[in-house]
Amino acid sequence: MALSKATFLITALRLAGKLPLRGAQLIGRFLGMISWMSKSQYRTVTDINLKICLPELTDDQHDRMVRSSLRHTGQTLMEIPLMWEWPVERCLGLIHEIEGEELLAEAKKDGRGLLLLAPHLGNWELTGLYFSSRYRMAALYSPPHIREFEDYMIQVRGRMGSELVRGDRRGLARLITLLREGEVAGILPDQSPRGKGNAYAPFFDMEVRTMTLVSKLLQKSGAKPLVTYSERLKDGEGFRLVIRECEPGIADPDPVTATTALNKSIEDVVREVPEQYQWEYKRFRHRPPGLPHPYRPGRVCK
Repeated sequence: MALSKATFLITALRLAGKLPLRGAQLIGRFLGMISWMSKSQYRTVTDINLKICLPELTDDQHDRMVRSSLRHTGQTLMEIPLMWEWPVERCLGLIHEIEGEELLAEAKKDGRGLLLLAPHLGNWELTGLYFSSRYRMAALYSPPHIREFEDYMIQVRGRMGSELVRGDRRGLARLITLLREGEVAGILPDQSPRGKGNAYAPFFDMEVRTMTLVSKLLQKSGAKPLVTYSERLKDGEGFRLVIRECEPGIADPDPVTATTALNKSIEDVVREVPEQYQWEYKRFRHRPPGLPHPYRPGRVCK
């Protein structure tokens, strides 16, 4: 059954990968509006997250932001097949502007490694493809539930030579080695980590479990951290790649100091284009024990 699911999924992705950008984005916006009109779980989670993170919005502004977020997430979903199936040169041709490129040159001039933090903002698949086309790069990933799909995912994401490593002990050791050698590594830093060894830090003023992996990698490798995202331009015109400095303290040995700086670095870029952030993700499901659970009214976090 797993093989048939993988075959179906890969075939669907390859068919969707034949779409032009405007067509894929149009379908994505349509899917987002269906999610809005059907009062889906994604709409509910987006509504909750935006009330937590952007309470200053008026009711009208809030509703528009929820709809816009759902449309952008739909577009991201439909853009992934293009990023995986289009020729690399065609994908990179969608980037019409790069802001902060001088930070890359500055970070690489002394031979230090570079740790790229790419939140779920805009089109993160295009961001990874751009950097893997320029540098010897490794990216952390979580294996998909469908085992046979993993080979396809590694193949398409690594077609510019990017090395995909699992988030286990061996994979993390590999990242540290590459960073110490002056290479580049990429991480999606805004996921809700499981298990012990992480810290609680504010994200949009709400305490939430946050990965300490970033600070540990920086401490062990001496790499330079930068935060980056690909902003979606209007009317299918492509993307703008943005590179920003991280907040001071992100490599601090104190886990709370480091994770607070990490979350602030993410928050700063999210506020630049909030409608393009993946608010549909339950980022606040792991809060300090005993505090109210944002997504389960009447229950507390454990």
